[in-house]
Amino acid sequence: MVLAGGGSRRLGRSKQVEPWGDGTLLGHVVAAVRALPVDEVWVVLGARFEQVLAEVDLTDCGVVENPEWEEGIASSIRVGLDAVTRLSRADLALLVLGDQPDVPADVVNGLIEAHRRSKALAVVPKYRYSRGNPILVDRALWPRLMSLEGDEGAKRLLQAHPEWVEEVWFERLAPRDVDTDADISDLRPR
Repeated sequence: MVLAGGGSRRLGRSKQVEPWGDGTLLGHVVAAVRALPVDEVWVVLGARFEQVLAEVDLTDCGVVENPEWEEGIASSIRVGLDAVTRLSRADLALLVLGDQPDVPADVVNGLIEAHRRSKALAVVPKYRYSRGNPILVDRALWPRLMSLEGDEGAKRLLQAHPEWVEEVWFERLAPRDVDTDADISDLRPR
């Protein structure tokens, strides 16, 4: 599930449709997710819904509109997981940020393999010394995630319940978000 409902306040324009390679930033992230070992791709949109829908290739994706996108990322997690709960048989959800264009496939593969071994409710990457994204969550945890509020993801909930979490350590820095023109300059494909 690609979380891409935000209003891009720091950037001042829609980062979802920011030119990226041969397409858009969100299109790049969605294409990368399609290439992962996932059965379905769901995308949560909010701000500038119609524009993003018109400009980003979301073919074969489940698209969920988040009318409460201004609340923050928790609202996108809620509406996305609600849709997947009702419309999919998925047992796991990989929560991917729509503004992180460079999540390595080996990170996702490591999360999936760790879940196969541990059956943990949440599997999170630990990049050097801090947890990051994406995260893999078991369906049993979705109701708790759907109770989140505000502009904060699952971090605090998972810190409060370490017994739910399996960490997978990676010897690299966490993937960067695209939030500013400097980030675009640093991360955009050349």
